Amino acid sequence: MILVDSSVWIDYFNGTETPATQKLDKLLGVQPVCTGDLILAEVLQGFRQDPDYQAAKTLLCALPVHAMLGATMALKSAENFRILRQQGITVRKTIDTMIATYCIEHELPLLHSDKDFLPFQQFMGLQVV
Repeated sequence: MILVDSSVWIDYFNGTETPATQKLDKLLGVQPVCTGDLILAEVLQGFRQDPDYQAAKTLLCALPVHAMLGATMALKSAENFRILRQQGITVRKTIDTMIATYCIEHELPLLHSDKDFLPFQQFMGLQVV
């Protein structure tokens, strides 16, 4: 199972071709892909037109959707953020810390195109696709 980050879904739905969206195209229907509730909210809130929103909602909700936070993950996310900050690295978006932590804790590879995940890969064992 591969978790796909909002950075990839947003490009995908906007028709922006990137290495990550090309990888997503190859994975869909071939390998199990999932999303998370945090990612679902991030992606869907950006749609301006209702038909686009409905189409994306239908596609994303057809995938397994993981509940990503809760108290345990919130605490672990805060710890991971602090560990990186102690190394002089500040992650710009709290939600990326939560997504990375979830993937690390559940050993889920992450498909992304967001540089905020790189410290998690480099220092905390985040698996990426």
